[in-house]
Amino acid sequence: MRFLVLLTEDDHFARWEALDDAERERAFADYRAFSGAVRERGSILAGDALHEPGAARTVRPGPERAVTEGPYAETVEQLGGFYLIDVPTLADALAAARLLPEEYTIEVRPTLEVEV
Repeated sequence: MRFLVLLTEDDHFARWEALDDAERERAFADYRAFSGAVRERGSILAGDALHEPGAARTVRPGPERAVTEGPYAETVEQLGGFYLIDVPTLADALAAARLLPEEYTIEVRPTLEVEV
């Protein structure tokens, strides 16, 4: 089964910039632990860190499909990155997600696996 793993944190980008080298290394160790746990159970299909919310553009609904600057919702919680993983069960996805840095709120959502 495929799962989208979303990593969010309040003021993520400012907090990341404020980390010292030891704190960043702990976060990187957590990412490596997550990657290893996923690979033991399945595979990482994609994943990446995102630019700051100000770099986003949102295409709005309606016949004009207006484009606005910024993310689709104004919130303190910022989406910092994502993984698309393929593991056998939701329990496997959650077990791996628990290894990501503890500062993040993690959303794990199954995909419909629609071929595009």
